[in-house]
Amino acid sequence: MTRPLIISDCDEVLLHMVAPFKDWLEASQGVSFQLEGHNFAEALRWQDSGALLESADIWRMLREFFDNEMDSQLPIAGAVEGINTLAERADVVILTNLVDGHRDARAAQLAAVGINARVFTNQGPKGPALKAIMDEYAPTRAVFIDDLAQHHASVAEITPQVTRLHLCGEPMIAHAIDCAHKAGHAEARIDRWDEALPWLLERLED
Repeated sequence: MTRPLIISDCDEVLLHMVAPFKDWLEASQGVSFQLEGHNFAEALRWQDSGALLESADIWRMLREFFDNEMDSQLPIAGAVEGINTLAERADVVILTNLVDGHRDARAAQLAAVGINARVFTNQGPKGPALKAIMDEYAPTRAVFIDDLAQHHASVAEITPQVTRLHLCGEPMIAHAIDCAHKAGHAEARIDRWDEALPWLLERLED
């Protein structure tokens, strides 16, 4: 018998990522991270020169962070309790944009904080990957949770029947990201788990 399905992102939904990444960059990589306004392209600068990092350097540092620093990622407030409450009423899977080689490390990272869920890795827009998950699980209803508007747009285009919640639990960047709800690609934008959980539980009962 099929159940409802929650498809959740990890970084900035369940675990902090930008905050520990910033700390690591500034402590060990000679990079400052100062986000002003909405311009992520100008947030990363070399400390000694003030020059912007090249794209290749940013991607290299992201790889190094996920290779070696995932243990520094702590849970978003209320996320562990929230996702586990949802798991009592629905199947829960994680759809995370990481290279496939990090899938097992992500699952272990989540298990270490008390979230035991199947992990799907993805690169690029999440709509096609989410459709494949939907085809496998054939849920009675489904809810997608993610912090980035472009993924909500992708899911809305391919599987519009999926309910979409835009949630960014990292105050450092929440103000600076595009809002999927305002764009019409998510049913709601809620950045706190204590407020999101009641909304999500209601969607499972609809």
